[in-house]
Amino acid sequence: MKFDFLKHKIPPPVILLIAGLAIWLLRNIAPLPFAYSVRAILGALFIIFGFGLDLSGLLEFRKFQTTMNPLKPENASKIVQTGIYSKTRNPMYLGMVFILIGWSIITKASFGILIIPIFIKYIETFQIKPEEEILSSQFGTEYDNYLSKTSRWI
Repeated sequence: MKFDFLKHKIPPPVILLIAGLAIWLLRNIAPLPFAYSVRAILGALFIIFGFGLDLSGLLEFRKFQTTMNPLKPENASKIVQTGIYSKTRNPMYLGMVFILIGWSIITKASFGILIIPIFIKYIETFQIKPEEEILSSQFGTEYDNYLSKTSRWI
């Protein structure tokens, strides 16, 4: 692939910030017609839920004392399959998606919603798929079984 040099090079929180900035820049193109109070409450709920997913994923990794560094998946000491990881393989990335949805709502950026699929595609291509390759080669059948029973996103 032409862009292989991007695999595990940019920390996902930086990609989140870039996507958030792009959403903010698009906020005045066909703005959402809802009152700020409605947008603030709804957006905040999405953001809180997103941070909750992020935190639950981090705490589960911490419980099993395995790496939380998305740039070094080869440092994983075990496959975490409990808690939130029994429902989704990528709760932290999913949490980031919810944060971006909430941010789009708060900033009234209807066109900001277009950034979210781009964020998802980037994370899948340059973060998740390379992580899966590394973990599959490192943990073999155990990881492959986990892949077969747990969804990548939801």
